[in-house]
Amino acid sequence: MKRGQVVRSLAGRDKGRFYAVLCLEGKAVFLVDGKLHPLERPKRKNLRHLQHTQTVFPAEVLEANGRLEKALRAFNAPGKMV
Repeated sequence: MKRGQVVRSLAGRDKGRFYAVLCLEGKAVFLVDGKLHPLERPKRKNLRHLQHTQTVFPAEVLEANGRLEKALRAFNAPGKMV
């Protein structure tokens, strides 16, 4: 996993929700989505509770919460099956 990669939560209250990786720290990852978990308040999640995708956002997307939320909107759309 690397910064900007899109991941899906496999466990917990947020199961099925998509996030972008902000940074890695040991076996934990800090995730952001621009809305519930903005860049200022990332979510800490264990690596084994995540499924990574092939999508990696450019650095410009991770500069503002609005851009990040807009980029993830297609992934978190209701009824979206991945």
